Amino acid sequence: MDNKNASPKAGKSPQTSPETPFTTFIQLDGRSPVPSQFHTPGGFTIIRLKSPAGLPDRITKLSPVPALLVSISLKSLPSSRYQVWTADKLLATSMVHPFRSNVIDFDSQPRCWAGSAFDYVHYSVPRTGLDDIAGDLGVGRVSDYRLAVLEDDLVVAQITRSILPFLGRSDRLSLLALDQFCLVLGAHLLQRYGVLQKTARRSKGGLAPWQKRRASEFLHENLHGRIRLSDMARECGLSVSHFARSFKISFGTSTHQWLIQHRIDHARQLMSQTGMSLVDIAVQSGFNDQAAFTRTFHQLVGVSPGRWRRHYFRQ
Repeated sequence: MDNKNASPKAGKSPQTSPETPFTTFIQLDGRSPVPSQFHTPGGFTIIRLKSPAGLPDRITKLSPVPALLVSISLKSLPSSRYQVWTADKLLATSMVHPFRSNVIDFDSQPRCWAGSAFDYVHYSVPRTGLDDIAGDLGVGRVSDYRLAVLEDDLVVAQITRSILPFLGRSDRLSLLALDQFCLVLGAHLLQRYGVLQKTARRSKGGLAPWQKRRASEFLHENLHGRIRLSDMARECGLSVSHFARSFKISFGTSTHQWLIQHRIDHARQLMSQTGMSLVDIAVQSGFNDQAAFTRTFHQLVGVSPGRWRRHYFRQ
């Protein structure tokens, strides 16, 4: 029986939403006390940690859930001022060059010490999300990941460069964008560092017609809201990774880009049909403030909202 056009939502097993992704930028001033243990939240996190003076002693990094720690240095460190331990074993290191990566399982209780000024971006990537991606790629549960220290990983370097401008900014990336970013990073970590065993070929199709309708409806219903990929995947009865890949096949873009484009379309409709101020239009279209709205509008349309509006009425 072909059930592509019938919704299976009533019969699917419930899914729990993953913990909200978290980003922050911590700047130490050289006088601030540094705890000996650094605890990360249980969800996907991006933490930029910068210090002009280094650390007085080594710190232990801990996660409340099974996860990978991915650390990228943004500046050089001499080999004599940098040390890393896993499972209480000191690892061999050399000079730290910018955008070199460490990939370490939190289960090994990683410890580090930087004796001079440093600037790092740390990703905490839960293993549950990686298992989800592994299932979508057609591989079994990955039991182990290759340890990497000062790896020249061009993919991690590039996606870190892409996220840097958004760390510490008032208009942070949306939850949908962070979910998408986590999938991209997770898929790369899985394929480059995971010990994989192929078990099945993944489906190459997109969403079923009813899933396309529901995904589009759900995005329209939450144009101004803080939605997650997990919410949309649940509506369509799919895993997060499977849904994200199928959505892009069906719509030709990611959920985040789809949402941004439709927010801009909504804003253009308000500018052309109402006398609302740009501040109110920004809020009504789902942006944090007018600055974020103006910046995004200019990136997609090529002109500022004010200029577009003046041109529209002249026409």
